[in-house]
Amino acid sequence: MSVYFAPADGSTTWPVCRRCPGIALDLGSSRTRAWLPGRGIILDVPTITVEGVAGSHPIQRGTIVDPEGTARMLQRLLGHRIPRHTRPLIALTTPVLGGIAYRKAARTALEVLRPRTVLTIPTATAVALGADADMSRPLLIVDIGAHLTEVFLLTDGSVADAHRTALGTDDLDQTTTHRTIADAVTGTVTDMLRQDHTTQTLDAVQSGVLLAGGGARHPEFARRLSLDLHVPVRPLPAPHTAALRGAAKILRCTSLRRNGCP
Repeated sequence: MSVYFAPADGSTTWPVCRRCPGIALDLGSSRTRAWLPGRGIILDVPTITVEGVAGSHPIQRGTIVDPEGTARMLQRLLGHRIPRHTRPLIALTTPVLGGIAYRKAARTALEVLRPRTVLTIPTATAVALGADADMSRPLLIVDIGAHLTEVFLLTDGSVADAHRTALGTDDLDQTTTHRTIADAVTGTVTDMLRQDHTTQTLDAVQSGVLLAGGGARHPEFARRLSLDLHVPVRPLPAPHTAALRGAAKILRCTSLRRNGCP
């Protein structure tokens, strides 16, 4: 299996197979989503090793804690969808701060699908692509997931800064409120502005914050962040699948750069 890192500008020619089946995959701590060419989104299911109460959660807070369990889940969900004697091309979203450890664990889990090639796309880049955002200008993206909240700065399509907080919508209760998570995001953005000696973060914030992830479907987050940051905060259309749509866009771009490809 070969692993390649997909650049945001599409300037690299990737050694992929045009006739191979393709899968865009977003492995979240709470939900696993998959997209197939010609089929669209075929999976949006809980990230759990086996169905039922006996299942465990192999991905926690953006970390693959059980690669073998993740492999069993992928085999259960996708193994029967891959034609025999074929090796798929997989476009996988990866946490920006997951690093080598995440990619190594992901490679171990993906072996069960016999991939020919894996294209790994940072979640921040995938979200921007899925939102059809203008990649030529600085972008500030807040991705509020079920178990993790991440803040990204993209410049020229590349991740320039990234931060995470181990809180998400599944943590909401009487103690952890929308205000708790919004305050954490506001504090992160304030620190980014303070530490950035260029105008990139400021330019991105003033252009308006893009809100992604399942949390973007909670109107309270956009309202609170807009009041706290004094800028527009725009939830993306279908924000919970933006990263998967970006991975699908990368998948559609095979070995040659074409018009409309990122």
